[in-house]
Amino acid sequence: MKLIVGLGNPGIEYAETRHNIGFMVASCLADRAGIALKRKGYQGLYGVGRIVGEEVTILLPQTFMNRSGASVAPACQSLGVELGDLIVVHDEIDLAFGSLRVKAGGGHGGHNGLRSIGADLGETGYKRLRMGVGRPPAGGDVSAHVLSRFNAAERALLGKYVETATEALEDLVRNGAQDAMSRYNNRDLLTK
Repeated sequence: MKLIVGLGNPGIEYAETRHNIGFMVASCLADRAGIALKRKGYQGLYGVGRIVGEEVTILLPQTFMNRSGASVAPACQSLGVELGDLIVVHDEIDLAFGSLRVKAGGGHGGHNGLRSIGADLGETGYKRLRMGVGRPPAGGDVSAHVLSRFNAAERALLGKYVETATEALEDLVRNGAQDAMSRYNNRDLLTK
């Protein structure tokens, strides 16, 4: 069993914000696989199905970003998910919009959702799909930036970006982190 977690904040007011791009990608993956995210549990919404022949659970924590671990840790424990079979999709301000990076392990880099997951799991060796949302202008407030909606130019490309990230997730599930890193890291994804 693999557990794929899209990070975000619950509620309609956050639905299309930068911080919720993890929700967007996980939901797109679920749609492509025909997995309904309607079950309630683990302080989140989830669905179970198969992706590229692998049994997966897709989880959208409903705990708010800074308490994501309160959803992810119980799901891992209940489902018997090993750390290497956990994949977390999240926003990343240190990457430009349209960039993504597959990563295995590492610190939280100031991301409150990852900080919470690491604290509640006691480990950080899980896989991540880091989705670039860019930094605010110099001197701009980071919290306000990640809670803002994408601008018009970004919205025009957002569907393609989410689809490409969904393909990267499928590759990560099918072939592992090294293959996904070589195919998707350091590429201009929106012009291919």
